[in-house]
Amino acid sequence: MEVAAHPGAAAKRGPMDEATKAEAGGGPLDDAERAKRLADLQALIDLMRPAVQSDGGDLVLVGADVETGVVEVQLAGACSSCAISSATLQGGVERILRDRLDWVTEVIGDLDDSMDDYESAALGRGAYVPRF
Repeated sequence: MEVAAHPGAAAKRGPMDEATKAEAGGGPLDDAERAKRLADLQALIDLMRPAVQSDGGDLVLVGADVETGVVEVQLAGACSSCAISSATLQGGVERILRDRLDWVTEVIGDLDDSMDDYESAALGRGAYVPRF
């Protein structure tokens, strides 16, 4: 089973070559393995969310292709104006997902830009929030 929240998510990825598919685990997965991978991924996202929420942001699972190992997440709330959001995605979210879930091959991160910068900055409580 594949999780996808918006149509643009698949367009950002490209087709995977055979070598990358082999790294992700080889052949097709059965339904039980797909369900286990999705459950493990959601549990790990839920474990990380309180840390991001404590600074006024949120971590959202946008999509996951458990066959290829590509996971797409989004930082929302105060994270969309935070100067260290890319460090949070790479040094935190991506590192944890790849370390704890051996099938994850790529983490695509995005920021929720539906809020204006002033509204987003007003939510921030912990990390550096630039002044405008």
